[in-house]
Amino acid sequence: MIETSMIPLYVRIIAGVFALANIGYGIVGYFKPSQIFENSTEGIDVKGKGARYAGYEYASRNLSIGIGLLIAAAFGSPMAIIMVTGIRALVEIQSMLINISLKKINEGFYTALVFLGIEVFIIVKMFV
Repeated sequence: MIETSMIPLYVRIIAGVFALANIGYGIVGYFKPSQIFENSTEGIDVKGKGARYAGYEYASRNLSIGIGLLIAAAFGSPMAIIMVTGIRALVEIQSMLINISLKKINEGFYTALVFLGIEVFIIVKMFV
């Protein structure tokens, strides 16, 4: 088992900054839920209740994962950092697969790809 003292400080800092980015992204989602709908090209009324609630669910997911990762990074629990980062990585993989299945390689795909790269870096550095 990996001990807290074995985690490089820069890995905890990167995890913390990444957690703050997720928290910020989640908070913005509460104020602008239309961010999850690509220019409303599918005929979705982004001002309707259903779209707003979907946006709030999306925002709350990012917010909760960000808060969990921030707590894990602050305490330095290696297993907690790996678990929360792994969960977030699964979310990114899901987002990328959805974009690929829709044949839309857009900013959502690239955002997920960048986040996945950060998450893989954090997880790999836990074992190296």
